[in-house]
Amino acid sequence: MALPAAVKIVEVGPRDGLQNEKDFVPTATKIELVNRLSAAGFPNVETTSFVSPKWVPQMADAADVMAGIERRPGTLYSVLTPNLRGLEGALAARADEIVIFGAASEAFSQKNINCSIAESIERFRPVTEAAKQQGLRIRGSLSCALGCPYQGDVPVSAVVDVVERFASIGCDEIDIADTIGVGTPKRTREVYEAVTRVFPRERLSGHFHDTYGQALANIYAALLEGITIFHASVAGLGGCPYAKGATGNVATEDVLYLMNGLGIDTGVDLNQVVAAGDFISTALGRQNASRAGKALLAKSRNEAACA
Repeated sequence: MALPAAVKIVEVGPRDGLQNEKDFVPTATKIELVNRLSAAGFPNVETTSFVSPKWVPQMADAADVMAGIERRPGTLYSVLTPNLRGLEGALAARADEIVIFGAASEAFSQKNINCSIAESIERFRPVTEAAKQQGLRIRGSLSCALGCPYQGDVPVSAVVDVVERFASIGCDEIDIADTIGVGTPKRTREVYEAVTRVFPRERLSGHFHDTYGQALANIYAALLEGITIFHASVAGLGGCPYAKGATGNVATEDVLYLMNGLGIDTGVDLNQVVAAGDFISTALGRQNASRAGKALLAKSRNEAACA
């Protein structure tokens, strides 16, 4: 299959990238990050989570973040909502899209939420029904689609099964997520070849972690299967709690550099994203995890010094 002319990049840094930070990130910093990403041209920014502060203290300021951001016309601002209470928060905050989570691995589902995959999906049914009544867009994120930290290999048939379950409760878009970053291009293509038989190709996305350095290769493999929606996290924010020391989310700057090199339009300004990555890395006091981001930033500073 020929490469697409354009793709949609979903920026997940503000939510997926920051949620596991041990030290609380100031609300103003989160708002500034979202505003910078919006200005860069992302069509979709995963902004925060309406979850219990007891379980995810980093997202305790979800309502304040949503109230403080400058909304860019045409940009979807997504929030994670695990239950009806979270949905109430999302509606009050005027979210454009809610995100629900399920797993392709029974072992992962039992270990993390003490129920089967089927039970976990059914728990979301009242949430999605209520969201549809309110006109909200719904995205389902399917974790451990390419491997599980507990059971290891995840059968392709299991991924297909959960995609069908997500579709049955009204998901408009479904993310195929390599949660622990063990996937390879061969398995990536096998999974997409199978799931595109049961769900529209244009409404499937790729969410790849870079634990084993395979994320960009897997994105390219997904492109070859006709996938045109990809998730990425500015400056590579976000770790992988199931693979100690791993980098986690693929860096947005690296993905944009790849797409630019392939001549694929994203509608996103790479230079602005590089600046946003530098901003949040400095704010967190950590090294920028994006290779392209660091290289382009160094190049820019060198050129400025020589001017």
